Amino acid sequence: MKQSLELFGFLALVQGVAGLVHEFTDWHWGLVQKVGFLDGYELYASVALLVLAIALFAAAESRKSG
Repeated sequence: MKQSLELFGFLALVQGVAGLVHEFTDWHWGLVQKVGFLDGYELYASVALLVLAIALFAAAESRKSG
């Protein structure tokens, strides 16, 4: 369980950073800007993914190994 939380946290972190990079540098990579219903809210979704990543890492840290 701990490893899956860390994996999902890492994926959320990567996608959150990719969304922020897309917003501020106009590089076109990541999944946040490709989701249609987030049109206009990509920055907020990227920040939410970063917060989710931190929460998943904290939850993984509180779990026992195994």
